[in-house]
Amino acid sequence: MAKTVCGRFAPTPSGRMHLGNVFCALLAWLSAKKQGGSITLRIEDLDKPRCPDRNAQLLEDDLHWLGLDWDTGGSSGGKDAPYCQSQRFAIYTEYFARLQKQGFTYPCFCNRAELHAAQAPHLSDGRVLYAGTCRQLTPAERQQKALSRQPSQRLLLPNTTVSFTDGHYGPQQQNLAAECGDIILQRSDGVYAYQLAVVIDDALMGVTEVVRGCDLLSSTPQQLYLYRLLGFAPPRFFHVPLLTAPDGRRLAKRDHDLDLGCLRQRFSDSRHVIGVLAFLAGLLPKPQPLSPAQLLPLFDWQKVPQKNISVSEEILNLL
Repeated sequence: MAKTVCGRFAPTPSGRMHLGNVFCALLAWLSAKKQGGSITLRIEDLDKPRCPDRNAQLLEDDLHWLGLDWDTGGSSGGKDAPYCQSQRFAIYTEYFARLQKQGFTYPCFCNRAELHAAQAPHLSDGRVLYAGTCRQLTPAERQQKALSRQPSQRLLLPNTTVSFTDGHYGPQQQNLAAECGDIILQRSDGVYAYQLAVVIDDALMGVTEVVRGCDLLSSTPQQLYLYRLLGFAPPRFFHVPLLTAPDGRRLAKRDHDLDLGCLRQRFSDSRHVIGVLAFLAGLLPKPQPLSPAQLLPLFDWQKVPQKNISVSEEILNLL
């Protein structure tokens, strides 16, 4: 018997949602609902000082306005509560301790300047590949360094190639040692890293399908390795193109003219916003005001473009 699809929307409330966030949320909602599945809303507020509660409240109100309601999570709660990552540290600690006990982690004393030093290898997308500086420290050296600096905790990644098939971009692979380097699981201030938290949360919340921006495509093999270490069955991944400004810069929360605060002031009917996003996603030949539910018969992953989508002034005028 096929497992019921459970999708999710997992925003970080560090600011008001923008058009790119809504684009991803819409596709996640359509994909799950087209298959008769459900949607979970998780608030990824690991860095709590940057994510005040009022932002999460605004986020939920914006999703309701857009017609992107969820089945479990958020302030509605559910059987897998809490749904705010800032309230799930005890859970992360339990699973991190398992990895630590099995010898899969080690303390790292490198500071930010050292990690970005000129001699550090850089990947083609600008990410710094950690050179494993602290991996071979002796117990005595670690004890000495701990006197002056609280370490972060890294995951030992082997010289192994992880392959998977993305639901939208097709076959992918990554050699963990050569293309990733040992990743941080816990920051030096004790906050758990996104890579660890997202794997644990998606697994424990029964998420079977993850729809997210293609900027996270390269992190998927590392997360699949964590799924394996923790004994979890991984979800299916669908990565989507990013919405970009005409100069190629990806939309971000600093683009206040495209956030939900400005869009809601400009439009009384959210269907105008949904219609333009559906057009950008290849679901409509031209923008027209429609609700997410009205788009369900039209949704097909094969219609969604793979290249990033420029949101030009002409497109914005269509709003």
